[in-house]
Amino acid sequence: MGTKLYVGGLPFAATESQLTTLFGEHGTVESARIIADKFTGQSRGFGFVEMSTAEEAKAAITALNGSQMDGRSLTVNEAKPMEPRSGGGGRSGGGYTRNRY
Repeated sequence: MGTKLYVGGLPFAATESQLTTLFGEHGTVESARIIADKFTGQSRGFGFVEMSTAEEAKAAITALNGSQMDGRSLTVNEAKPMEPRSGGGGRSGGGYTRNRY
């Protein structure tokens, strides 16, 4: 398994093939994914690229972090593992209450 990179500051019109091409200049890209809003389908301005080796990932970070893509400054670093989400929300505590006089 390769090294996963976080890519922030993406132009909203960027495509996964553009990411593959951009990062492909620095090594073998195993996957490229742009995260989109689940309701509108619009890009959220960030994504993930998986490079085949840690050395290629470091080369891509060094070369691309702070670089420009369509006038936007990219943030590229090693992706952190996703933290587990807590379920739910909603109210806590009891049931029916009455006013007491």
